[in-house]
Amino acid sequence: MIILLVILAVIAIWLVTLYNGLVKLRNRRQNAFADIDVQLRQRHDLVPQLVETVKGYAAHEKELLLKVTEARTAAINAKTIDDKIAAEQQLTGALQGLKVQVEAYPDLKANQNFLQLQEELSDIENKLAASRRFFNGATTEYNNAVESFPSNLIARNFGFQREVFFDLGTDLRRQMEEPPKVSFK
Repeated sequence: MIILLVILAVIAIWLVTLYNGLVKLRNRRQNAFADIDVQLRQRHDLVPQLVETVKGYAAHEKELLLKVTEARTAAINAKTIDDKIAAEQQLTGALQGLKVQVEAYPDLKANQNFLQLQEELSDIENKLAASRRFFNGATTEYNNAVESFPSNLIARNFGFQREVFFDLGTDLRRQMEEPPKVSFK
C-alpha cells in the first residue's frame, strides 16, 4: 500500500512539474511579446512625426501616407498577440513603401528633421528585430513543450496549444527577397 502511495505521489509531482513548466514557457512567451510591445509603441509614436515631415515635401503622396496612417491605427487597436502580429506586418509593409517613395525627394532626404526621424525609426526597427528573435525563440520553446511527449498529454488536457511566430508574412517576405532596384537617373 505504501509503495502504491509513493508511486502515485511521484506521478502527481511529475504531472505538476510538467504543468508548471508549460505555464512558465507560456509566460516567457507573453513576456517576450511585452518587450516587443514597448518597441511597437515607440514606433507608433514616431510614425505620425515621420508622416507629417514627409507631407511637407510630398503633398501628392496622400494615398501612401493614408495607408501608413491606417496601418498604424490598426496596429494600435489590435488586441490579441495574433492580431498585433498581423497589424504590424501591414505597418511594416506600409513603412517599406514610404521608404521607397522618399527616394524620389532629394530635399526631403537632406532635411535634418527627417534624417533624425529616419535614424530613430531605424534604431527602433533594429530593437524590434532583436525582440522578435527573442519572442520567436520563446515561442519555439513553448511549442516544443506543447507538442512533445509526455508534456503534450498535459498540454492537451489543460488548453495549452501551439502559438504563432512573429514573422514577416508571405507578402513582405516576397518583397524582401526581391533584389533592390538601383537607378542612376
